[in-house]
Amino acid sequence: MSFTPKLTYKNRPLVRCGNEVYYGSMTEPFVVFIQIVTTKQEGSTEIADKVQVMLLSTDTSKPLPERVEKTGSRHGLYSALDIGSIWLERALTKSKPQK
Repeated sequence: MSFTPKLTYKNRPLVRCGNEVYYGSMTEPFVVFIQIVTTKQEGSTEIADKVQVMLLSTDTSKPLPERVEKTGSRHGLYSALDIGSIWLERALTKSKPQK
């Protein structure tokens, strides 16, 4: 039985567990890891404030420090997803075999 994500962003799965968000498919060579570092109150809603973004290789044969391709921090979840989607698209394009 295959996994069907409930949330997607730009046609890629988006999975959240607590303050961690994974964007992309683990079957592809790269995935984006987003960690919500701080939050703030906007009315009655708690929203992400400071967010850490990492482009990770899904190659589990490498140790974790070697799997980190890019890293950065952003303010807000949308900004993190935006830059993460750009990094992911570029990395997946480069990793495809040339014809």
